Amino acid sequence: MSAFRIASVFSDRMVLQRNKNINVFGTGAENEIIEIEFDGNTAKSIVKNGRWLAVLPAHKEAENLTMTIRCGTDVRQFSDIAVGEVWFAGGQSNMEFELQNCTTGKTHLENDNPRVRYYYTQKNAFIDEKFLEDEAKMGWTKFEGDSPKCWSAVGYIFAKKLSEKLGCVVGVIGCNWGGTKACHWMSRESLEADRDMRYDLDLYDEYCKDKTAEELDRIYQEYIDYHTAWEKKSAEYYSTTENPTWDGCLEYCGENKYPGPFCPRNPFHATALYESMIKRIAPYTIAGFMYYQGESDDDRPQHYYKMLRGLITLWRDDWGDDELPFLIVQLPMHRYEADEDRKNWCLIREAQEKVFRTIKNTGLAVILDCGEFNEIHPKDKEQVGHRLYLQAMNLVYGDKETNAFSPLYRSHLVKNGKIEITFDYADGFEIRGEKCGFEVAGVDGEYKTSDFILKDDKILVFNNEITEPVSVRYQWTNYGNVTLYGKNGLPVAPFRSK
Repeated sequence: MSAFRIASVFSDRMVLQRNKNINVFGTGAENEIIEIEFDGNTAKSIVKNGRWLAVLPAHKEAENLTMTIRCGTDVRQFSDIAVGEVWFAGGQSNMEFELQNCTTGKTHLENDNPRVRYYYTQKNAFIDEKFLEDEAKMGWTKFEGDSPKCWSAVGYIFAKKLSEKLGCVVGVIGCNWGGTKACHWMSRESLEADRDMRYDLDLYDEYCKDKTAEELDRIYQEYIDYHTAWEKKSAEYYSTTENPTWDGCLEYCGENKYPGPFCPRNPFHATALYESMIKRIAPYTIAGFMYYQGESDDDRPQHYYKMLRGLITLWRDDWGDDELPFLIVQLPMHRYEADEDRKNWCLIREAQEKVFRTIKNTGLAVILDCGEFNEIHPKDKEQVGHRLYLQAMNLVYGDKETNAFSPLYRSHLVKNGKIEITFDYADGFEIRGEKCGFEVAGVDGEYKTSDFILKDDKILVFNNEITEPVSVRYQWTNYGNVTLYGKNGLPVAPFRSK
């Protein structure tokens, strides 16, 4: 029996990237020959080290095409293929958040007829026979039936806008998992390269040390059984208790052991999803990445810049393009009522902007105003998808008329007891509601809430109690009201002066 396999991201209804060489790949027995025919073009590949990769020439946008792939007497054919734009939608739960659950989802599902297609990468962290069997059933879907209900809301809204603007089919590859850290999406080698980045990997290795595979499987199954029962009891508590609290839930249900022990079958350990998800779709030819993640890295936010930078470098290397566009969603406002403001999300936002400023071909969609108090999953994803779309149009598709950027802090100057702030991407400002967000500190480093004056494309910040201001910061909080916008309608990004 032939070991020949085509990566499951190739299927009927797939979308191939236009105007770029098209990678087609899979696995097979050593030295098997693979032949591909696609709309008059052909390509060949030989299996080496268990893998094969064939490259078809670039193709302009088109629809209703077929592809034939042969390996000896084994012939596979895919139909209803479109060539257009393909985007990768990565991250954790806010990228995973389904269209049917967002505030505009019902309207989209009942009224849209978009030229958008979707591939959902299989969510399974452990590669075994069942993994391969389930993966073989995956495939691209169109906007019909119940399928789009489960699509990423952010990815869909982005793709719909892009398709309407560009006049072609847009495909989205959903590759996301709620609750994941950046290290879950990275390789062992990339994490081992840096002492700060390998922290979670070392925890995983230490836990697995001296345990057999059978023991680790048993431990994880025991956790799954416990957590399944715990979640059932938790749902019972929240549905029957007036004014429920987290502490009350723990008292009623017992210890919450999520995310469980660091076993190989647990998706929440370092490298868990790199082999089982990222490597299953790389290097499928794409236009770029969208990435909405960082919430789960708030336990060590001081290292997030390194993590995100390393992830971008790794993924670009896996796709064979060190300039592949990477659009970052900056975290919005968020804090649970029971939590203190540790300002850890401030550091994540700062790291995301630093990546945008220091790594080529990256974008930054500022969504500071899109958060919800006491809710880590804001239901309105319309602005998130829209702002990613603006970034793509400006950075990737060359539409410089699209004003895509939030005002970003550039520098400041102390003048007569006030701090004058200069911004990039600023052409004036507007206030929607009451003034808020700015703080000034003197030589003692103690920040105090401050007033401000709009001055064309600059802002003057002051506190009459601080006659010699030294530093300034804006929205340096996990959660607060957002009322300051650029004239283009995008919120001013949070910052602290150095």
